[in-house]
Amino acid sequence: MNGCFGCNTCASADKPLEGFIRNLPMETSHHRVEGQSTKCGFGLQGVCCRLCSNGPCRITPKAPRGICGATADVIVARNFLRAVASGSGCYIHIVENTALNVKKTAMEKGEIKGERSLKRLADAFGIQGKDKWETAQIVAEKVIADLYKPEYEKMELVEKLAYAPRFKRWQELGILPGGAKSEVFHGVVKCSTNLNSDPVDMLTDCLKLGISTGLYGLTLTNLLNDVLLGEPELRMAPVGLRVIDPDYINIMITGHQHTIFVDLQEKLISKEAVEKAKAVGAKGFKLVGCTCVGQDLQLRGSHYTEVFDGHAGNNYTSEAVLATGAIDAVISEFNCTLPGIEPICDSLKIKQICLDDVAKKANAELKPFVFEERETQSMEIIDEIIEAYKERRGNVEFNLMPEHGNDHTLTGVSELSLKDFLGGNWKPLIDLIVAGEIKGIAGVVGCSNLTAGGHDVLSVELTKELIAKDILVLTAGCSSGGIENCGLMTPEAAKLAGPKLRAVCEKLNIPPVLNFGPCLAIGRLEIVATELAEAIGVDIPQLPLVLSAAQWLEEQALADGCFGLALGLPLHLGLPPFVTGSKIVTKVLTEDMKELTGGQVIINADAKESADILEKIIEERRSALNI
Repeated sequence: MNGCFGCNTCASADKPLEGFIRNLPMETSHHRVEGQSTKCGFGLQGVCCRLCSNGPCRITPKAPRGICGATADVIVARNFLRAVASGSGCYIHIVENTALNVKKTAMEKGEIKGERSLKRLADAFGIQGKDKWETAQIVAEKVIADLYKPEYEKMELVEKLAYAPRFKRWQELGILPGGAKSEVFHGVVKCSTNLNSDPVDMLTDCLKLGISTGLYGLTLTNLLNDVLLGEPELRMAPVGLRVIDPDYINIMITGHQHTIFVDLQEKLISKEAVEKAKAVGAKGFKLVGCTCVGQDLQLRGSHYTEVFDGHAGNNYTSEAVLATGAIDAVISEFNCTLPGIEPICDSLKIKQICLDDVAKKANAELKPFVFEERETQSMEIIDEIIEAYKERRGNVEFNLMPEHGNDHTLTGVSELSLKDFLGGNWKPLIDLIVAGEIKGIAGVVGCSNLTAGGHDVLSVELTKELIAKDILVLTAGCSSGGIENCGLMTPEAAKLAGPKLRAVCEKLNIPPVLNFGPCLAIGRLEIVATELAEAIGVDIPQLPLVLSAAQWLEEQALADGCFGLALGLPLHLGLPPFVTGSKIVTKVLTEDMKELTGGQVIINADAKESADILEKIIEERRSALNI
């Protein structure tokens, strides 16, 4: 943590943030990009295998097979399946914990803030308890039972959650998943040493994992969160580093499991906790949103105005958030918690607490969340953070950036809040699309990375290009955090849209980019797509709707992408997954998939070219619908 690092930072779409990071007296991920700029060509193509002691084997024109005889196609498919299975496992872990928390809350007759969401799930599942708590318990148990089925037993809720034409197609293709946890296990087994050597068969497993990931890890996690935490409500909110208030004891939260924070959120604004904070010179406690759990809080920010300061930024903004010196503790419970925050926390005496051992940081205290002990744990956490505050405040300099971000980003967008805004149905949006006032819809989703032009560069530039073409953009994931900090989710951003979309936005006083929040909200976009298709009377692949995970980062994104392909959506990526060393895998994903599910992978790192490609697909689908 010494020396000058400022000469070598990657570019960022957020120029104020880029300048801030460049001038930091500490190393961040943005500084390390240059040192990792030379990439392994075998790794990029996915043709390196290190599954056994004969290897690592690398496929070349002179050595087209590994020692065991595995071809490039086998090695690539195996590596891809392993990554998708791992990503799916992450999401299934999240929905499992969420369902368990809903069940235990219901059994204790705890607070259920989203009764409309509960009824929605109960109606979908065809169940009814004698009261809301019994209903919630049965709903949660249904989800858990499905997750725990063996691989050879199909999950029951898929048919209840999926759009009927899609379900029929999945059934025809033989890709209906068995128990979600077992599918992950099955996928990991299948891609081990000297087992499956059929690349197409392994890609079939990827689609099954995509379906269970999307319907359970994404869609159901959102809806179960709504039951416990309250439904999203549209509101204007501050975003960026400006949300950090040094007069409070500030806790940065990272991860994806919002239900783990329920009790702590309440305890932080209790009279007892506030008095403890005031006794050490603070006004109280504030949660500072970072990564997806921060976006989940932002989504429901109307329910948590006392404790939630706002969303500061995405995964690769987290180091800058800590570098302000005004964060007193980090509480993490899942991924997007960068290892790079550890030396910064040490340097600035920031307390680290992990609530789930899957996200354990090397220099953090592990305090596994136990539902039955949550009240005691919450107070213990509060006391520990107060001690950290006492030790560090006055000994650590502030490096605040109050001008960063904006005060009026539209948040709280969900499939329900948007439909409510439109009058309770999708007809106004459909009418706008039919009339050509909105040419189509693009979901710009997923992660942020530092390699596709730099931090949020491709995501932001692509979004600008799309809205300039009168294409409405819906976002979900870390991309949302970058796009909102760049001002594209404010009503003023309408001036960047094409003339027709601009007119719509100005009439409704909305931005041309609607923020659905965390990566989990990709499941909400699936609900929007399903309901639009149902209202129009077509299948999802016929909609003038496209997806882009322009700056995908990790294995979960690959599982998300497989869900998008299963839905039949064109999926744009700025960088290819590590599959280009296989002609078969590449061909299946980019060409053959169109005949199977209707989806396809599109690779292009140029924002304008990518927008042109996506616009052409939208226009073709409009033409096919005679609009």
